[in-house]
Amino acid sequence: MRGMSSRSSSLSINRIDKLDFDDNRRPPSTTEGSDPGGLLRDDESLLSNVVDGVIERDRRKLRRQVVKYVSFGSAILSCLGAGSITAYSLYGPLFQSRLQFTQVQVNAVSTAAELGMYLPVPIIGYLCDRFSPRPLSLFAGMIFGFGYFLAALAYHHGSVKEGGFPPAVMVVSFVGVGIGTSCMYLSALTTCAKNFGRGKHKGLAMAMPIAAFGLSGMWQSQVGSRLLYDRSPERYGEVDVYRYFIFLAILLFLVGLIGAFALVVVNEEELIDEAVSELERSGLLEESPFFQRSVLHDSSNGYGTIDSSRTISISADSDGAGAEPAISKSRRHSDDVRLKAWLLNNETRVFLRDNTMWFLAAGFFLVTGPGEAFINNLGTIINTLYPPPSSGPSSSNSPATHVSIVALTSTLARLVTGTLTDLLAPVATSSHNFGRPSKGFTCSRLVFLLASTLLFSLGQILLASGRIQSQPYLFPLVSALVGLGYGAVFSLTPIIVSVVWGVQNFGTNWGIVVIVPAAGAAVWGAIYAAVYDAAADDVGEGGAEKLCYGVSCYAPTFWGMAVCSWIAIALWTIAWRGWRRRGIPV
Repeated sequence: MRGMSSRSSSLSINRIDKLDFDDNRRPPSTTEGSDPGGLLRDDESLLSNVVDGVIERDRRKLRRQVVKYVSFGSAILSCLGAGSITAYSLYGPLFQSRLQFTQVQVNAVSTAAELGMYLPVPIIGYLCDRFSPRPLSLFAGMIFGFGYFLAALAYHHGSVKEGGFPPAVMVVSFVGVGIGTSCMYLSALTTCAKNFGRGKHKGLAMAMPIAAFGLSGMWQSQVGSRLLYDRSPERYGEVDVYRYFIFLAILLFLVGLIGAFALVVVNEEELIDEAVSELERSGLLEESPFFQRSVLHDSSNGYGTIDSSRTISISADSDGAGAEPAISKSRRHSDDVRLKAWLLNNETRVFLRDNTMWFLAAGFFLVTGPGEAFINNLGTIINTLYPPPSSGPSSSNSPATHVSIVALTSTLARLVTGTLTDLLAPVATSSHNFGRPSKGFTCSRLVFLLASTLLFSLGQILLASGRIQSQPYLFPLVSALVGLGYGAVFSLTPIIVSVVWGVQNFGTNWGIVVIVPAAGAAVWGAIYAAVYDAAADDVGEGGAEKLCYGVSCYAPTFWGMAVCSWIAIALWTIAWRGWRRRGIPV
């Protein structure tokens, strides 16, 4: 009986996929005096153990689902807060009027934030994959709180002439804000990618936090302008920058703290196991020095294949008890850590050596750079449409209006493309996404990417052609087309990265790709400024101020941007052909 009970316990602890009651039933005893009810009691005990195991399995599954969706909610919350830097135009001009910053110093503050936001992204993604999104979320909350609190103090003390802090203090504070932005955004997006990247709703699950990030600056600027405004008679209606920064410092610290508890990657071990299994089947695992060392490390522990190294073996002794030695658990944990590190390092090498990745990143550079430059220079572009003696743009055609149009259309594009690709894109059949597309009508994500880039280029052509110069009321159409294309590209590219190269190393892979918009914005911002200055007329005393009006101020720049969009389409088409040859259903 004790041997039977032990065997039943071992069966209930292990996977309960198939049960053969005949194999587990004790043969009838012919010994005199045997208990005729013992067999029935054994069967009832076995059935009870099976039922208990199924109930426990369902409970674990429910707990995992709850944790997964709580993590998703926390990721949305993080992204709704992380994009606070996009509201910079709300208080940037006040740095000039209140702190007496020059335009160069105001630009230096925003540039410091962009450098802090983009340059460390690959390192942040690396840490997110190797450890967990949770510590990064906590770090983001802390550095956000430090950055905005320091900025609030610098603003509150006034200009240098009033005994305040030098501009370098504001620059340092916004470096912290930029780093916090990347940490909070990437920790949230990586959590969603790993929790939902293998499901049928991966597009929407990744598009929603990306869309929330785009909306964050909008709602925060509304809070600042409508609730936290200056009530003094001389500055009534202006945002109270000190109170606004304190609000952001407290809010984002709390958001980061919530993420430190709630951003949980569910069943990450399964992601690693599946990826290693794919490498094992492809023959790459046996060729690796790590695998060969692991096989020779301790053959008595059965380490050498993924199944034997990561399966808890519970063996029954003569007393019906089984226990794994503590040293075996410690060694297996150490092996798991080493295996994960080796796998992710291998994934990074594969990613960097893949030619199609460079085509994807180059196209992303050629599209997002012009998009960033358009958004950053909306104010001067609109002013070129209204030469003297006109009174300038109306409120319906103001820069603030067009920033909102770009934000709303970009958000709409992210949600729509994420949803449609979930419904129409071909489905992969393995963790590394090799397999046959699903049956029925499918439409590749690349079709959506190429179509949205065409819309993006159409907005640039419309502006470069000079049609808007004579009809400024059509400028919202340009903003809408640019916003739709820009938002779709920013939504689809990380989804494609997760589909082609898997979600195991998503933070590192996407961190490498997402660094290119900063370089693109710098390049196209410089090109736009050079074209603008070359076409500008000198006005004012000694030509101290250079203003430009007319098509020549921007047409060459936007023709160049349109050509870059078409080059990006060609590069993405080449990458798509490569993925199709490999059988990757994108």
